[in-house]
Amino acid sequence: MRGIATPITYLRREVFKTVAKAAYDGWTIEQIEQIPYQIIQGDIPQYRESVERERAIVRSRVRLAMNMDLSDLSEDGYTKDFDLDSLGTQQVSRDLLKVIPHACEACEEKSYFVTNTCHGCLAHPCISVCPVGATSMQNGHSFIDQEKCIKCGKCFDVCPYNSIAKNERPCNAACGVNAITKDEVDRAVIIPEKCVACGMCMVSCPFGAIMDKSEIYQVIHAFKNHEEVSAIIAPAFVGQFGDKVSADQVIEGLLQLGFTDIKEVAYGADITAVEEAEHYLKHVPNNQPFLATSCCPAWTTMAMNELKDMNYCVSPSSSPMIETARAIKRKHPNTKIVFVGPCSAKKLEATYGDVHQYVDYVLTFEEVSAMFYAKNLELQTLTPSRKLDDASMDGRGFAVSGGVLKAVENVIRRMDPDAMVTIERAENLTNCRKMILLAKAGKKNGYLLEGMACPGGCVGGAGTIVNQNKANGHVQAFARQSTKNTALKTFDEFKKESL
Repeated sequence: MRGIATPITYLRREVFKTVAKAAYDGWTIEQIEQIPYQIIQGDIPQYRESVERERAIVRSRVRLAMNMDLSDLSEDGYTKDFDLDSLGTQQVSRDLLKVIPHACEACEEKSYFVTNTCHGCLAHPCISVCPVGATSMQNGHSFIDQEKCIKCGKCFDVCPYNSIAKNERPCNAACGVNAITKDEVDRAVIIPEKCVACGMCMVSCPFGAIMDKSEIYQVIHAFKNHEEVSAIIAPAFVGQFGDKVSADQVIEGLLQLGFTDIKEVAYGADITAVEEAEHYLKHVPNNQPFLATSCCPAWTTMAMNELKDMNYCVSPSSSPMIETARAIKRKHPNTKIVFVGPCSAKKLEATYGDVHQYVDYVLTFEEVSAMFYAKNLELQTLTPSRKLDDASMDGRGFAVSGGVLKAVENVIRRMDPDAMVTIERAENLTNCRKMILLAKAGKKNGYLLEGMACPGGCVGGAGTIVNQNKANGHVQAFARQSTKNTALKTFDEFKKESL
């Protein structure tokens, strides 16, 4: 539901704004406990059947926005004793996506029913295809007996008028790795061992019952402790903070939040593009049948799990986030690195030991927007003090679906103009899984494969603010503004700096 103003987006962002303000202004625990009453005012419920339930849900949202577990609530719904200073340095856990139990409506998992557009046609194929006799004609229209129905969907597939509706739990439908189950009262439960943190369940839930943990409080705590904190910003950022806000004004805003320096993650994308081009030319198809790119962590985790003993076909290159952070740490080993991007999966990626040594925190565009609000920053009024020029148009294009393939292919063409490159891409994890299973079965030999967990690529991530189609145009325009026409130029600079 990115780009659509709904009560869910309003409540979510109000929580982020208030938590950011609490962090900057040094609120006490008692003041933080009043946040639900600030957001849900009065005695008349607006969203649920009671203000008590509305406030309980907001209270849970506040805990997650401060990177706390829901278990940090006592039985009466209030916070157990905790130390704000210790919380200020707390790292996000791997089970970062949470279902708020009292926000979940325990939706029906799946059902099919006949709508009033049924024509009662003579053929009635819905009856013919039902394997259990659950479909019949009643009063001149088709009828599905829910007690007999096994939810196979065959009637849905054959109805010539599309008069049979499919009702499916949105979080289940959005999850491409089957990581959603249910508890004893049919509320959704996320299986941490299966979840790749793409966040599509979160943005699909029409009741706002799923939320990811945030590190807003921890990043601001680092600012207030006068630590050196650098931001590395993903190329999908352009256009996220307003049509009239330039890329350089966003950078100026980040500096005024408290960051000491900012670098484009597209810089790391350039490095990744060259390394994957070199790997493809050297190993595909002679040493391995295909190469799966390494940009999207949700995609690569899913691909590794599906490929099992063929997981060597996933690129060994580090992600652009890691490459960029590593370059900064090489020069400034004591600086804290904050990835600013569109993605909840990056929060999970940053928890792994080999990554966390480079990336300390992850913030989404939505969370950073709340920080701008808390600091009363109007980005369109800012005068930039520096200009971004870290990366090529190849690296900046990583943010959109097909951009990784285009970048790697462009580099391959420059390295070996006669090389044959066959490419394929997929969006959303269901389609990505189909593609990787075909590759595993030998149907994609010689291919360079790009998978993106989110619609449209990174521009459709769970932490974005605007619609992915609109964001796509902004990213393409920003890529064309680069002074470097190939990732190889950035890679040459990288090699010189590494000596």
